Amino acid sequence: MKQVYLIRHAKSSWANPDLDDFDRPLNGRGKRNAPEMARRLEVLGIHPDAIISSPAKRARRTAAYMAKGTGYKKSDIMFDENLYIGSLSYHLKVIATSFQKYDTLFIVGHNHTFTELADYLTGKEFGNVPTCGVVGVSYGNNKKGVATSGAGKLLFFDFPRNNSVLCRTK
Repeated sequence: MKQVYLIRHAKSSWANPDLDDFDRPLNGRGKRNAPEMARRLEVLGIHPDAIISSPAKRARRTAAYMAKGTGYKKSDIMFDENLYIGSLSYHLKVIATSFQKYDTLFIVGHNHTFTELADYLTGKEFGNVPTCGVVGVSYGNNKKGVATSGAGKLLFFDFPRNNSVLCRTK
């Protein structure tokens, strides 16, 4: 079964307005939320075969927290510069290509593309994937794969301020 977990980077700092967007670090909330979301994935028994991240500083740190919290080697995180501002079609290509080698994939990146991607993969409308939000999508034995809109099954959608009990959908 193929699964992809779209993980939007945690909340970033705007304390230094002169800092280039690519170099913005996580703020205090982001540094708390990322380990918490990794813990939630660990509690569900979700462990990646691969983590691919945007190389932007806030995404790199979020990916590192996800790795640490789920037992993945931080040094094995892969970075793809096109995930920083990449298109929907590029993100789909990354997932499809990665599924040739990996079953469980974490992708760490940015909005607006992540909300668009979550909508496309599941056929649902998320409106917005908030910072450090996680959208889990399964492909089971679906032969259509990521190329077909709505072909994925939503496993769950969780985010730091979600107060409901998280469980996988059936």
